[in-house]
This record gives sequence, structure tokens and C-alpha cells, in this order.
Amino acid sequence: MICAMPLSTVPASSEPTGPDEAMLTVDELSARVGMTVRTLRFYAGRGLIPPPVRRGRVGYYGTEHIARLDLVRELQAHGFTLSAIEGYLDRIPANATPQDIALHRTLLTPWMRDLPETLDRAALVRRTGRDLTDDDIEMLVALGVVEPTPDEDVFQVATAHLSLGVELLDLDLPVEAVLDAGRIFTEHGRALAEELTEVFRTKVWPHYRDSGGPPEHIQQLVERFKPVTIQGLVLAYERAVGETQRDTIRRSRTKAPRR
Repeated sequence: MICAMPLSTVPASSEPTGPDEAMLTVDELSARVGMTVRTLRFYAGRGLIPPPVRRGRVGYYGTEHIARLDLVRELQAHGFTLSAIEGYLDRIPANATPQDIALHRTLLTPWMRDLPETLDRAALVRRTGRDLTDDDIEMLVALGVVEPTPDEDVFQVATAHLSLGVELLDLDLPVEAVLDAGRIFTEHGRALAEELTEVFRTKVWPHYRDSGGPPEHIQQLVERFKPVTIQGLVLAYERAVGETQRDTIRRSRTKAPRR
């Protein structure tokens, strides 16, 4: 579940935060974000964006409106329903800065390099460059590289991991072993994700939020945080495997009968 991060409690203001802040009419906002005026007014009526700043009879919209609309679009792209989006945005204070909201958008970015592609069996064979038996497909499914769909011989494919899956096919691993390994990775991976998310929530997020940098810079910092985290996990796993091997050798020496 994706939860809204705790945000700063800077007092809200109905006026623009600075002289350089963009102030747009509803027509200008529509052109800026690529949404119709009708959609914008509908979102405003549902409380997805705050009311505009009134100057006489004209309402003006600023960077906080643009940031929230970009977040709405991002949530829609992740399959959130309108009611789910409302619930998500309800947990973000009305006085949240554009930087706060930009961080929410960044956290929604998938950590996988590419989103899954829908491929039929023929396209999957062409992509792998080899004939695929039913057993091969079963192994790719067990590896989590390929996921069946309701349509026969049509799959959701994690193309970023497909080459690795094909290499593992050549190892002739038992499917049962792959399933057991997948269960272990899933269980421990979820625990790691929850603990690291807590570290991000309590230490990394406040640091970036309070840095005062523009949203684009903060997004770049968070994006750089992702591969560093993954590399750290790889290094920790490599060290753990090495320590386990050394422990196994020490135990085998201890248990070896003396002559």
C-alpha cells in the first residue's frame, strides 16, 4: 500500500508564495496541464485541488495546483480509482508545498527500469531469440519474469529481466527450487522494503523536504537514492553469502571425525 508521507505544517496562505510563482487563469491552467476546463472544475469540486486565489471575479492557480494535478495524473497512471485518489490526497495537508507533492510523485515511480509489456507467445519467442517449450514458459513464470493473462498464450513480460530469465533457463533448475527461492526473496524482500521505507520516511524524506531545493532537483536526488539502495542490498547479500560459506566450512571441519 502506498501511504502519504507526513508533510510539513507551514501555515497555509491564500496568496502566492513568491513573486515568481506562476499565476494562471483556468484556461491557462488547462493548457499547461493538458486537462479540459471541465475536468479541472470537476476535480476542484471533488476537493482534489484547493480553491483558486481570487482577484476580483477571476480565480488564479499557482504551482501548488499544478503539482497536485500532476500527482492526480500519476495516481491515475498507477490504476487508482477517483475515490482512492481522493483518499490519498486527503492525507496530504492543504498547505503542502510543491516540493512535498513532487516527492510523492517520485515515490510512485516504479523501481523497475521498464514497466511490463504484453506479448503473445510468438513475440516472446522473437524477443528471447529461442524456441520456448511449455516447460520454459513455466520456468519463466516461476522466475517472475512472465505472468500469464486471461488470454491464451498472451503474457505480461518484465522485459528488463527477460535476458536474465533466459540465462537461468540454461541452468536447468528444478521448478520447485525456483518457487522456493522466489518465496524466500518475496518474504525477505517485503520485510526489507518495509524497514527501508520507514528509514526513508523518517530520515531521508524530511532531509530532502527541508533542503529548500526545487522539486526537479529533489526528484533527481530521490532517483539517485534508488540505485544506491539496490546496490547496497546486493553488496549485503554477497557478504552474507560469503559469511554463510565460511560458517559452513568451519562447521564441517568441527564435525569431521578425527583419525
